[in-house]
Amino acid sequence: MQKYIVAGVVFGGLASCATIVHGTSQTVAINTPGVPGATCTLSSSSIGTQSVTTPGVVTLSKGSSSVAVRCSKECYNDGASVLASNVDGIAAGNIVFGGVIGGGVDAATGALNQYAPQVDVIMTPNSSCASNTKVSRNKRF
Repeated sequence: MQKYIVAGVVFGGLASCATIVHGTSQTVAINTPGVPGATCTLSSSSIGTQSVTTPGVVTLSKGSSSVAVRCSKECYNDGASVLASNVDGIAAGNIVFGGVIGGGVDAATGALNQYAPQVDVIMTPNSSCASNTKVSRNKRF
């Protein structure tokens, strides 16, 4: 019976460590619905600045800071969104099984944080753009 308890504690300790289970980086899909080819800049103190063309996927270092997302494309008004950094549910298991050391490692590496797996940034046509005016006229005929 004792070996089952020890095995359970060891297995539980390994499974609860966010650094091991979820890692210190995460992929996030960036979309601009109806506006493919937009250039999006993501920035925060945790990731620095990264760019991606939509639709696209970017790998972000996990951290406690939210990530600002700003997208632009000719003839569209810029769109903006925020990827909030949330504490991963696995962090509670790490406190139980990994204690202060496991929690400290996860906090230091950012592994106890997570971002939403996808963000949609809404962009609207710029009515003063010549290309949008031509498109609108062509749709009438």
